[in-house]
Amino acid sequence: MKNKIIKEFRESIETKNKTISECIEDIKLISELIINTLKNNNKLLICGNGGSAADSQHFATELMVRFEKERRSLPAISLTTDTSNITACGNDYNFDNIFKRQISSLGNKGDLLIGFSTSGNSKNIINAVLEAQSKGLKVIIFSGKDGGKLKKMDIKHFIKIPSDNTARIQETHITIIHIICKLIDDNF
Repeated sequence: MKNKIIKEFRESIETKNKTISECIEDIKLISELIINTLKNNNKLLICGNGGSAADSQHFATELMVRFEKERRSLPAISLTTDTSNITACGNDYNFDNIFKRQISSLGNKGDLLIGFSTSGNSKNIINAVLEAQSKGLKVIIFSGKDGGKLKKMDIKHFIKIPSDNTARIQETHITIIHIICKLIDDNF
């Protein structure tokens, strides 16, 4: 059991080391984009499925409440939290449109969509991106594996964690979220 625990820690550390090597410039650029979006009084719309839905909620909460220091509340909405909206849309339209439908009413030009999809193949994230782009929102995608279908789309800001392991991808996503929150705290 001890060896398994050590192995899991080492795999997580190795994934983060690879991410530093491969993604540092992208992390810097998306951090600047998020900060500039918020400084321009625009909002973040954040979405994901499963564990990535929890990351979406976590990120929005850190911004609306606070991360490590006192600052003003920042406009970030997790599109994964309104169960009535999600289940109504899933029932009346389909699950593939649960985020697209919210973006169509909440998204404005200058806002920023942040999507989490470890595989890069989540149809509802793909549809969210298409809707966001049609409305003039900028888009950031956090993914892993080979980036999936999202990697083949016209998305300028894309973080692909260099791992095929969903747990390692999600762990690294949350690390990046915390880094971005720290940088946001430093700017507000």
